[in-house]
Amino acid sequence: MKSHNIQPNQCSKIKITKELLNTFDDKSTAKLAERLENDDYPSPFEGLDDWHLLRSLAIHRPELTLDYHHLIDQEPFDED
Repeated sequence: MKSHNIQPNQCSKIKITKELLNTFDDKSTAKLAERLENDDYPSPFEGLDDWHLLRSLAIHRPELTLDYHHLIDQEPFDED
């Protein structure tokens, strides 16, 4: 299985598919999580794209994201 190395500025150009998710391994998932942890993106949309990708991995490949749930969990917020 080929490991995928997606750069932050490529995410919005890439459709999240089952095939894409199957290319991820521990190393590529760790790189994705590191980018999210560092939160150093040129635009907020690129961070959001990475978040959606990690969330998809958590749903479809949960074994890869066990150490990164803190990056996926949404905090409850008050709209008032």
